[in-house]
Amino acid sequence: MSSSDTIDPQQLHRQQSVALFNRAWDLLDRSERTPAEDEAMFLAACASLWHWNQRDDVTARHRSIGCWQISRVQAMLNRGADSMHWARRSLEEAIAAGSDPFYTGYAHEAVARAAGILGKTELMRRHQTTARDMAAGVADEGLRKALQDDLNTVRLRKPS
Repeated sequence: MSSSDTIDPQQLHRQQSVALFNRAWDLLDRSERTPAEDEAMFLAACASLWHWNQRDDVTARHRSIGCWQISRVQAMLNRGADSMHWARRSLEEAIAAGSDPFYTGYAHEAVARAAGILGKTELMRRHQTTARDMAAGVADEGLRKALQDDLNTVRLRKPS
């Protein structure tokens, strides 16, 4: 291999962190997925966060977003405990970053969603309320609406 063929690890991590995040997002947006696509969605979200964590420019905000995505994937797969684990990580990172209300609001949305799957009514409502309060502080109307719309989809899981 010549020196011109050498792969720059940071460039690789930059490309893969974004490409895998987008792949997981594309699968999240589907109304129907096969079991293989569910697995691909989960693996892409995890791999995206791993690549972010290898980057020189990773921040707590980036980690919060990656943890949020894994939490959402786990919620879509009805894995409440795993979703809660990643939601709490997202919230810890958002707080550590001093993130603006949009990112911290989404971390609270993730905790509320996971709590709903787990049947934890009070925890779900508390984080929904906090997220709604944070959404009110989001200056960008489109971002505020996205957070509010997602909060409107958080539900308490009905016992089976």
